Amino acid sequence: MSDNAFFNVHRSWEDWLCIVAGLVVCASPWLIEGAASQPAVLNAIAVGIVIAAVAAMQLSALQRWEEWVQLVLGLWLIVAPWTLGYSHFGALTMTHVVLGAVVAVLGAYELWQDWSLSDQDLVHHGR
Repeated sequence: MSDNAFFNVHRSWEDWLCIVAGLVVCASPWLIEGAASQPAVLNAIAVGIVIAAVAAMQLSALQRWEEWVQLVLGLWLIVAPWTLGYSHFGALTMTHVVLGAVVAVLGAYELWQDWSLSDQDLVHHGR
């Protein structure tokens, strides 16, 4: 049972990884190739900032809605290149799909970790 203790506790590295992922999403149009696509740039800036901000909020006060937002934004980032019409930027599309998958998986993982905790327990949940 103690072997699974690592997987059952919400750890701050998960939030830091999402902060970094959000910042990379923000910078991705300029780092990769899509700065010429206004939808790609606007989406990357908006989604990246929200991912990083929500992850930073989780460091100070863990809330279940933050994990749901993280999951939804990760899924959005996966489908955004096709929805917003910038999928022809291959490297940018792949970057957003991979980062979206990382964020979505972390959001789902954090929800799973904290599923049995009440909202009150989440506020006082130690790391």
